Amino acid sequence: MNFERFIAKKLISNSNEEKSISGPVIKIAIGAIALGVAIMIITIATGTGLQKKVRERVAGLAGHIQVTSFDNSFNYITNPISKVQDFYPEFKEIPEIQHIQIYANKPGIIRTKDNFEGVVMKGVGNDYNWIFLQESLVEGKIPNYSTSKISSEVVISKSVADGLKLKVNDKFNIFFLNKNSNKPPKVRRLKITGLYSTGINDFDNNFIITDIRQVQRLNKWDENTIGGFEIIIDDFNNLDNVVNKVYRTIGFDLNAISIKETNNYILEWLNMFDLNIAVILFIMVAVAGINMITALLILILERTQMIGIIKALGGNNWSIRKIFLHYAAHLISRGLIYGNIIGIGLMLIQKYFKLIKLNPETYYVKTAPVNIELTHILMLNAGTLLLVLLMLIIPSYLVTKITPVKAIKFD
Repeated sequence: MNFERFIAKKLISNSNEEKSISGPVIKIAIGAIALGVAIMIITIATGTGLQKKVRERVAGLAGHIQVTSFDNSFNYITNPISKVQDFYPEFKEIPEIQHIQIYANKPGIIRTKDNFEGVVMKGVGNDYNWIFLQESLVEGKIPNYSTSKISSEVVISKSVADGLKLKVNDKFNIFFLNKNSNKPPKVRRLKITGLYSTGINDFDNNFIITDIRQVQRLNKWDENTIGGFEIIIDDFNNLDNVVNKVYRTIGFDLNAISIKETNNYILEWLNMFDLNIAVILFIMVAVAGINMITALLILILERTQMIGIIKALGGNNWSIRKIFLHYAAHLISRGLIYGNIIGIGLMLIQKYFKLIKLNPETYYVKTAPVNIELTHILMLNAGTLLLVLLMLIIPSYLVTKITPVKAIKFD
C-alpha cells in the first residue's frame, strides 16, 4: 500500500463526522451524490425504456423494414408483388433478421346502422407475429388464420369499435369501392374476435387485422400474390445497416423502406430524449461536483496542521493532494452505493408494479417503461466517479498554499 492511500485510510477510519466541522458538509456532499446518481439512473432507465418500448410498438405494427413494389407510395394501398422470393420464408443471407412475414392492405368503409368509419383492412398470413398485438389486446382473442378455409374473423381497435358501437363477437359489413364506378361496391361480412389498443393513434384509428386471403380474393389475386413483406430485426440500432443489406439483396423491382421513413415523426420525437437525458446527467454531475468541492476545501482547512507536519517531514504537494483525493474518492463511492440502491430499487418497483401511469395519447404507452442495463449502470458510476474526481483536482491545489511553519501553528 502506498503512502497516500495509507494516510487516507487512517483519516477515513479515524474520522468522526458527528463532531468534526466538516461532518455536516460531508453528509450533504454524500447525499448530493446519492440523489444525483439515483436521478441519473431513473432518467436513463425511463428514457431508454420509453425509447425501446415505443420503437418495439412501432416495429410491432409493420416491422422494422417493409419490402414492397417500387410503385408503392406512402399510402395505405399496396400494389401486388409475388410471394415467391429467394428470401422468403427465411432471410438466410442476413443473420440480423429475426422474422419475415407477408401482408396486404385494402381500404374500405365499415357501415353500421348508426355510423360509418373509413379503415384499412390489413391482411396477414399464418406467419404473422402476433406477440405485439397479443400484448395490446384489451378484450377477446387472436383469430386463427392457419386453417384451409378463408377466415372472416378480424381484430379491430377499441377506438374504432367504440365509435361504431361494436363489441367482441359482433358482425359488421365492410364496403370496398370498385374501380368501375358503374358497379356496386363489394361487401364483406366480418366478425370481431378481439379489440386492441396500441396507443399509436395512426394505427388504432385506421387498421383492422384480417386474413390476407380476404384481401387476395377482393383484389382477385392468386395465393402467391401479396402486398409486401414485413421484416423484424434483432437490433434497432443496426437498422440503417440492415436496410441497406436488404435493398442490395432483394430484386431490382422491389423497394426496402425502414420505419424511420414511414414513422419519422415518432422516431424524431424519441431522439429528443437523448438531449434531455444528456442535460439531466450534466446538471446532476455538476451539482455533485460542486458539493464535493465544498467538502474537500473544508476537509483541507480542517487538516491544515496535519498538512504542515507532513510537509515538514518531507512530503510534497502532489503527494498530499492525492491523500485528499483518495479521501474524496471514498466519499464519492459511498454516495454512489446509496444512489444505486435508491435508483435501482425505485426502477425495480416501477418495472414489476407499474405504479407510474402515462397518457398513451401522448407517450404511446400506459405505464412508464423501465430499461435497466448493467452496462448503463457501470458506465454511469465510473463516469460520475471520474468526472467528480477531475473536478476536485483544481480545488486540491489549495494544499500548495499551506506552509509548514504557519500550518503547524494553525488552530
